[in-house]
Amino acid sequence: MKRRHLILFPLFLLLASALSTRATAAVTSEYVLLVGGPSLQQWEKYKAQPHDHWWANFVHAARLRTDQLRAQLGPDAQITWLVYKQGYVDRAQQEKQDLIGFIDSVGEKFHLNIVYFRNGSDVINYLNNGQPRDRMKVGGFEYFGHSNKACFMFDYSSNLDSAAKSWLHENDFSQIHRGVLARGAYIKSWGCHTGEEMSKKWRSATGTNMVGAIGKTQFMNDELPILTSQNGKWVN
Repeated sequence: MKRRHLILFPLFLLLASALSTRATAAVTSEYVLLVGGPSLQQWEKYKAQPHDHWWANFVHAARLRTDQLRAQLGPDAQITWLVYKQGYVDRAQQEKQDLIGFIDSVGEKFHLNIVYFRNGSDVINYLNNGQPRDRMKVGGFEYFGHSNKACFMFDYSSNLDSAAKSWLHENDFSQIHRGVLARGAYIKSWGCHTGEEMSKKWRSATGTNMVGAIGKTQFMNDELPILTSQNGKWVN
């Protein structure tokens, strides 16, 4: 009888260890910051209110937010930046400096997972399949870039004047798999107008709330974007 107990005890330890590992894996999460690209001077320089005087409007805001997340979540938290690469390749010619190299250096300094993308399909694919989503949920998702009430516009006024060829439309939210987002995930768009329509579409598609702006937002040098419309407010 004693010998049988000796055999069962190691098996019990193995089972307990396996259950503990599965439980730990189940609560692992990734925080994703989606970073759009800046406009180009060739389209904007003659406008009364030109966009993106500074190429790093969105990158800098994402870095400020990353500072907050590191303080909140700890140094080992998985934070991923999805960056619209072509926008910074194109703007680099205007700036005459290596903007991709700069973004990569920010990733190294803050221990980030930098992933470059081309279009909205790439973003959806990363959310669904970028990590083993049965073990690593998306615990937070925030957008820094140009937008209107129905669309994240990654290359606004870069390829075309005051228009975009690379975007993520609200109708594409239905392609995000259920279960990808962690329960209670924090979702926010820092772009203009997304609280006017996109937030509702996001909630309908994913079952989670997206904080978005009624009206316009402005990206700042030393703080996160602010509301600038007279009746502007943040809504879910």
